[in-house]
Amino acid sequence: MAVVLRYVDNNGHTIECFFGIQHVRDTTASSLKAAIEALFSKHGLSISRLRGQGYDGASNMRGEFNGLKALILNSNPSAYYVYCFAHRLQLTLVAVTKKHNEVGDVFNFISSIINIVGASCKRMEVIKEKQYARIIKGLENGEISSGRGLNQETSLRRYNDTHWGSHYVTIIRLLAMFLSVLDVLEIIREDGMNSEQRTEAIVLTDIMESFNFVFMLHCLRRILAVTNEFSQALQRKDQDIENAMSLLKTSKERFKMMRENDLESLLEEVSYFCIKHDIDILNMDDEYKLRGRSRQKSQGITNLHHFRYELFNNIIDM
Repeated sequence: MAVVLRYVDNNGHTIECFFGIQHVRDTTASSLKAAIEALFSKHGLSISRLRGQGYDGASNMRGEFNGLKALILNSNPSAYYVYCFAHRLQLTLVAVTKKHNEVGDVFNFISSIINIVGASCKRMEVIKEKQYARIIKGLENGEISSGRGLNQETSLRRYNDTHWGSHYVTIIRLLAMFLSVLDVLEIIREDGMNSEQRTEAIVLTDIMESFNFVFMLHCLRRILAVTNEFSQALQRKDQDIENAMSLLKTSKERFKMMRENDLESLLEEVSYFCIKHDIDILNMDDEYKLRGRSRQKSQGITNLHHFRYELFNNIIDM
């Protein structure tokens, strides 16, 4: 069990430091409490002087009656429990991705894309080579800016429900390596090891080259940029609860402004991306057709209505 201490020094500065690793026989709350007491005793510290405790959301940690939080509060009522705000924010984002059908579908597609193109070192090497060639060409044509810290070697990154900001990073990298990923899918379509791989590559290529998928990538990139900035701020060592609540209010105001003002610029950004990558652009005034359904079963709404209200506004509201 890793233990981190936060304290105020003689100059009034908040200090946070890694304290140590304590061996535990099991992860029951009572065993964890005994391990913390042993570690404190070893260094001449007392739980009676503890004024706060914070963990993730596991039941053995924050359980109301038998969790580590409760056991420490029983012996020291002043050790107030604070649930990690950055972790709660991440859990909120994960809940939305699983509750909104199209958001959930996009992340499932992304996971499948990363799985198939990253299935071997050879494929990852092909992506790296193609991405490098595109960066060189973009620099020569003036399409990409050069400078310190720019155009560093990157790779696709798998998102993880418990890793702060990982969903945002995954989307950023997929957008940056979009054409290189399509190139590898094309190779798999032609030279896949079996028919299942070739069919999956065909399906994923079709999805990636759809306006809807591109829209969702850019929409989620904008939304997650706000939550990622908020998450980074929550993780600052000098953060306090008053400022955290102020940041929360600011983030909500940014979402409100985005909801009211950003759809047009988002559609322009998506259209530019589609033109650049030779993807068909939908006419926003045309009737929206559900994927795989006939026109007779259409909902009778326009593409603009679908993208504004059923996707953009709805996701921000959630």
